Amino acid sequence: MAAPKKAVEGPLVGAVVQGTDCSRFLVFNSKTAELLTHYQVELTQEFPKEGWVEQDPKEILQSVYECIEKTCEKLDKLNIDISNIKAIGVSNQRETTIVWDKLTGEPLYNAVVWLDLRTQATVENLSKKIPGNNNFVKSKTGLPLSTYFSAVKLRWILDNVRKVQKAVEDGRALFGTIDSWLIWSLTGGVNGGVHCTDVTNASRTMLFNIHSLEWDKELCEFFEIPMDILPKVWSSSEIYGQMKTGSLEGVPISGCLGDQSAALVGQMCFQEGQAKNTYGTGCFLLCNTGRNCVFSEHGLLTTVAYKLGRDKPVIYALEGSVAIAGAAVHWLKDNLGILETSEEIEILAKEVGTSYGCYFIPAFSGLYAPYWEPSARGIICGLTQFTNKCHIAFAALEAICFQTREILDAMIRDCGIPFNHLQVDGKMTNNKILMQLQADILHIPIVKPCIIETTALGVAMAAGAAEGVGVWSLAPENLSAIVMERFEPQIKATESEIRYATWKRAVMKSMGWVTTQSPESGDPSIFSSLPLGIFIVSSMIMLIGARYISGIP
Repeated sequence: MAAPKKAVEGPLVGAVVQGTDCSRFLVFNSKTAELLTHYQVELTQEFPKEGWVEQDPKEILQSVYECIEKTCEKLDKLNIDISNIKAIGVSNQRETTIVWDKLTGEPLYNAVVWLDLRTQATVENLSKKIPGNNNFVKSKTGLPLSTYFSAVKLRWILDNVRKVQKAVEDGRALFGTIDSWLIWSLTGGVNGGVHCTDVTNASRTMLFNIHSLEWDKELCEFFEIPMDILPKVWSSSEIYGQMKTGSLEGVPISGCLGDQSAALVGQMCFQEGQAKNTYGTGCFLLCNTGRNCVFSEHGLLTTVAYKLGRDKPVIYALEGSVAIAGAAVHWLKDNLGILETSEEIEILAKEVGTSYGCYFIPAFSGLYAPYWEPSARGIICGLTQFTNKCHIAFAALEAICFQTREILDAMIRDCGIPFNHLQVDGKMTNNKILMQLQADILHIPIVKPCIIETTALGVAMAAGAAEGVGVWSLAPENLSAIVMERFEPQIKATESEIRYATWKRAVMKSMGWVTTQSPESGDPSIFSSLPLGIFIVSSMIMLIGARYISGIP
């Protein structure tokens, strides 16, 4: 006889979290915010050329289906009835760009990932078209013209992929970021799937006017993007459609937030001036600026934080984006082989407790905020014969903290208000050496919630609070108190300042490494540079002639 299903107090809400490295599905109790269970699938990334980063959209979609089914199996083993799941939210890596065929449901090209650099020449060409006294792109979107955002990735795909060009001509192409691809597929795909996105993801495309909350005709004309391939823009909390297959068929999908906005909600940063920093593949510091659209003078982005309901106000944020955080640890593991696992970096760093004057600038994709310098590349400097892998591991953790310091300093200059602590989340916050280093380098306390799954929690809250679902109250008196762990600074402010000043010197040395040879161009061999090719060939002729004249056989 089957065991009776365990009674769970309160309805449940599921959260899809689709990240750069993995996909997850998590289930929360909407009354207590308790995480009941979850399942995770690792993803592969493809690097077809230097600076190119791609993923397979079908692998991403299949991983989400697998996560949902495996989580439902785990709930069943816990004797929890999956019919208690009343809503699903979707959170995702932002900016990553997909174009697919609405008649076949097939992707027309790999997903071009947010870290991808192939569009640098596109960016340089477009920047020449922007009047110096009227940067209408930034004033409408809050974003600098950069390889980071979706519009230039989409422009590259339209210019270079014949299958996509043909599908656009035939009226078959749909564009979306990861959230759009997932929601369209989960709600039926070719059989009536809903082609939509939310305001937070739309605000990262560089095609969306963050003031009118609409796709902008002038921007679409500037990037030459046909507007009929764009998804409909909804709020972050409303019913978009229902699951059409699998164990959760019929459950509404009613929450959608870009991953960093979801973390802001999950950290309950609902008040103006509240901020959080997420440590993942990259590092992302967001500060809630309320209904005020604050434009940065110090290299930060202005973005939509959330809009929790069709009739609710839009809330904005200032954001500092660091391209490489956890990705630097993966690089040490996968490329240099000095780590067996990502977690081992804490052990190595603890062995020495210092970088011994070694500084690591992980500018693998150029520098993001506050520099926005695409010519930068990664360097490790300050090496001596004494330096070993432990010092480099420590320097990699310090690099994450120094980059956060640069963003926090910029945010303080823009807002005019110093921070008395910093709320943090993300998988890397399990690293206690990293958290203590961050407190020391910022010289303010670091506050970490005991629930580190704040991205999943945030989108679950949005889904559960949606009109027509109504199982999660966002009223301040009903929000569960979060237990926090606190890290206090343990070094003198003067020592922190000296280390930070040396870091800044190292950053300057990382700039200007890449000249305008575009990663988009063809063969990157030495002979792709004509003057260099002529020099080498002429040198070879002179050498042969000299050997002939001197009689050397």
